Amino acid sequence: MKDIISITELSTDKINEILQNAEELEALDSAKKLELLRGKVIACLFYEPSTRTRDSFKTAISRLGGSIIGFDSADATSGKKGESLHDTIKMYDGYADLIVMRHTKDGSAKLAAEVAKIPVINAGDGKNQHPTQTLLDLYTIKKIHGSLFNLNVALVGDLKYGRTVHSLAQALNMFNCKLFLVSPPSLRMPEHIIDGLNNQSEHERIPDVLDKVDILYMTRIQKERFPDETEYQKIKNIYMLNAAMLKNV
Repeated sequence: MKDIISITELSTDKINEILQNAEELEALDSAKKLELLRGKVIACLFYEPSTRTRDSFKTAISRLGGSIIGFDSADATSGKKGESLHDTIKMYDGYADLIVMRHTKDGSAKLAAEVAKIPVINAGDGKNQHPTQTLLDLYTIKKIHGSLFNLNVALVGDLKYGRTVHSLAQALNMFNCKLFLVSPPSLRMPEHIIDGLNNQSEHERIPDVLDKVDILYMTRIQKERFPDETEYQKIKNIYMLNAAMLKNV
């Protein structure tokens, strides 16, 4: 496997292998720098704002002994002067041993992987996929429940534009989980994602699913992806979890 572009490219065995490796690394002394990436240069190309994803990658690379190049904003690139994504990737393909990229456009990570000879990791492409966030979510779920198989999971909020829930739904489906998709009709899960799920139901109210699930996954309303600001204002505060909802769970 050269790249990580979509979570569906990974088998359940490969996912469990990655999570097992993560568990072993977490158990090590975080103050001790490892040498797994010694001599390797990692290009972190963040065309879209990021805090947690960007800095978690940078922290991991640093602790594994690697070097980091790249940028944190599209404004700091030659793309502002008209350079294409294709040409930028070709350039970093000559500089680095691995590319980690976040981009505003769906499919950008796939394009980068097609252009680059070195591996590409998708750190989020538009409203499409976020496979590494899903790996982290699966790791957290497995630590709590001990297994990823046969769980009841509610995905709540912006299921249309939220790339994290697209990847997570596909991954949980691989582990035979039942999914409760909770959103307003205007932000329901895209049809192409639903078509690939084996056991799911759609709901509009959080209280309707609370007593049925093992995991409640809350995702924010993606303001930056709304074509109409007035639509965002109508629903921005509807899908919020509060103490009263959880009181009798």
